[in-house]
Amino acid sequence: MKNPKLIYIYLLVIHAAIAVLVFILPFTSKIYALSICAFGLIYIVKNKNKNNEVLIMSAYVITVEVFLRMTNGAILNEFGKYAVILFMFIGIIYSGFSNRAFIYWIFFILLIPSVILSVFSLNMDTDIRKAIVFNISGPVCLGISSIYCFQRRITFDRLKVVITALALPLVSIAAYLFMYSPSVKDVVRGTDSNFATSGGFGPNQVSTILGLGIFVFFVQLLLNSKSKLLIAVNGFLVLVFAFRGIVTFSRGGVMTGIVMIVLLLIVLYKQGNVKSKAKVGLVIILTFLAGVGVWGYSSMQTSGLINKRYANQDAAGREKKSKLSGREVLIASEFQMFLDNPILGVGVGKNKEIREEETGIEAASHNEITRMMAEHGTLGIIDLLILLFTPLLFFVNNRQNVFVLSFWAFWLLTINHAAMRLAAPAFIYALALLSVQINIPEKPEHSLD
Repeated sequence: MKNPKLIYIYLLVIHAAIAVLVFILPFTSKIYALSICAFGLIYIVKNKNKNNEVLIMSAYVITVEVFLRMTNGAILNEFGKYAVILFMFIGIIYSGFSNRAFIYWIFFILLIPSVILSVFSLNMDTDIRKAIVFNISGPVCLGISSIYCFQRRITFDRLKVVITALALPLVSIAAYLFMYSPSVKDVVRGTDSNFATSGGFGPNQVSTILGLGIFVFFVQLLLNSKSKLLIAVNGFLVLVFAFRGIVTFSRGGVMTGIVMIVLLLIVLYKQGNVKSKAKVGLVIILTFLAGVGVWGYSSMQTSGLINKRYANQDAAGREKKSKLSGREVLIASEFQMFLDNPILGVGVGKNKEIREEETGIEAASHNEITRMMAEHGTLGIIDLLILLFTPLLFFVNNRQNVFVLSFWAFWLLTINHAAMRLAAPAFIYALALLSVQINIPEKPEHSLD
């Protein structure tokens, strides 16, 4: 079959069918996870990563990760990060990396002192390996992904294929959510984050990936729909992901998706000609109207409770004391740890122990910025500055990657409310470092020169 339009539609249907199969036969989720690993390795090795197959498989993994977690199919708790690290490592073996990626080697080096410190500072009854891996796997995944992607040449069309790879498992997630809780009205009782509308998994993480889904299918609609059928399908999926994201009652992911879309439209408007600007203006108006419609439908389905959630009220309409669902307590404790240990921090994984000892709160960090400050001290701040400014400086000379600001914003906003629980922020951040070519480059796509 050579018709790209039909291939895309069939792939969407297949991934919806996968969700149905897993819902009926839960054990197939683990088979699915193993199949992804096997296929990914064969696909990359067979093609020797000549066309950045690593990016295709990594994109697929970061969105399928949530589906596997909510269906108990993840082979390991950090399955997504391990898979991306493995794929990226293989990609580096085949295609090398830019000498100018040294800034991310510095990022890695600055992580080491606090890792060593944690070996000696963590309590004896703590699983040291698990505590370190839980907190450091995200930065490691981000670092190796960034080294692979930094100034790697790729065509814009190939980047759109990467975005399509992100899209496919998202359909499985949406289909599963509708089967898990077909009636939102029946499961919404308050204004707290809702596990029932999140497939029984963490609403924060589900909201994160659904927010990414809003953006991904918006991109598909705007830049990858060359027929009325594709416009209808992708437009419908944008609305589906907006609705399911809203009714998780976890605000971070939805707001992040909206910011990503706004930034993309701003970039397209700024870089477009008069005709393109008129089209972007029309898209903005239609997007706003669609957003109002989805919000109104969500409000009806939740009997108005979603309005109270975003107004930071409880079901009775009383304003909640905490505006960040209690995260400000974690942030304050981590900031104090930084002030007490400003050079090397308290060590990787130690902040959870200190917080429990001093406040009685047993909770892992939800904010990667304050976690880095608490656990890595000043070295962590330097690492954060590297991550914050490198993509922005790169964007100045790489305007053809119109997604840079959107990808960067996804990483920054996600790590502020969901830390790096998922592989998604690490990989999406790295995509902002690609050197995108609208025209086909003379050298192979994986060239770094």
